[in-house]
Amino acid sequence: MSTPLNIKHRNAVLKSMIKWLKEDKVALLDANKKDMESYLGDDIAMYDRLKVDDAKINGMIRSLQELEQQKDPLNIERFHFEHENGMLVSNRTAPFGTVLIIYESRPDVTVEAAGIAFKSGNKILLKGGKESLNSNLVLVEMWHKALSENQVSTAWVEYLEYDRNETQDFLENPTQKLDLIVPRGGEKLIAFVKQHATCPVIVSGRGNNFVFVDVDADQQMAMDIIINAKTTKISACNALDKVLIHDRLKNKSDFIGNLISKLLESNVTIWVDDHLEGFENTTKIKNDAIWYEEFLDYKILLGAVNHLEEAIGKINTYGGGHSAAIITKNEAAANEFMNRVDTAAVYHNASTRFTDGGQFGLGGELAISTDKLHQRGPIGLQHLVTNKWYIKGNGQVRY
Repeated sequence: MSTPLNIKHRNAVLKSMIKWLKEDKVALLDANKKDMESYLGDDIAMYDRLKVDDAKINGMIRSLQELEQQKDPLNIERFHFEHENGMLVSNRTAPFGTVLIIYESRPDVTVEAAGIAFKSGNKILLKGGKESLNSNLVLVEMWHKALSENQVSTAWVEYLEYDRNETQDFLENPTQKLDLIVPRGGEKLIAFVKQHATCPVIVSGRGNNFVFVDVDADQQMAMDIIINAKTTKISACNALDKVLIHDRLKNKSDFIGNLISKLLESNVTIWVDDHLEGFENTTKIKNDAIWYEEFLDYKILLGAVNHLEEAIGKINTYGGGHSAAIITKNEAAANEFMNRVDTAAVYHNASTRFTDGGQFGLGGELAISTDKLHQRGPIGLQHLVTNKWYIKGNGQVRY
């Protein structure tokens, strides 16, 4: 697997995978039905991510179509330099090699992540959760058909049907070369991978996103953004968990009362801090530990702050490093917020739900990284590469 396939070969495999998703659609839906019926947990976010329907299959197809149209991310020159001794020095993009993705519940990762890894010249190892095994095995079989009919080894996309102990053994003592691991899931999964991995890990999946309603906010806009970010897809890592409201917001009590009413229409459980205690249909938090939590549920925490500085400090202390938004008409306040909040994506007057590779013009994503190395935020095709130095000489030596 050390030599990347040419771009025509890689695109041909993607086209074949699109065909098999269409032709084997019924088999995938049947397999997913078994997974859905076997799932006995009460995690509504995981249940939502597990489900495959016509819309989700269309999304898989669309992501591969967009991916197939993108330029080859390999061998792109990033830097060139002619040394004084005549050597020609250049730096170009190159594949990582072998990428392992460990993920929970989401069969669409088996398509989108594998597609991005494959087109960027990497071998992909997929380790999905037991709850989605039937769906994933059907999808991997499609990948193998797509590879085989283009005379490409099926080893480029491999599924690891391991239990927890076998996964730990593989992380600690890999039976094949691993260059990068991307865990996509909850904090327990991420901690498990980081503890046992022997190669670089890119952390992905944790949200705990904040919206700050500034003193100069358009209150209807704030209302619309909060409801959208909280209720449209609670299983997404870009969903909203915490709202900070400026203490001097005009008619603050009316705004909060209306917001609570709107949230209740979507059956959202509402927590409040000490400053907002007393509003009906809310529960006062017991301690500050809840500020660290990512809910992935119909839950939200509302709190008040005295100024912009306090909002920034609170987000940087408790947030997950994923996304944060400020709602304000004040450009100076927005700029200060966006420059100082330490998250992968910062928003001014927009919903955090846009933090997504497709929405950011990347044509899909491998994951959304909350690390700062080597890529932050959505990891698209052009980010799943490393680089390599090429030096051409004619006998130069260094003294």
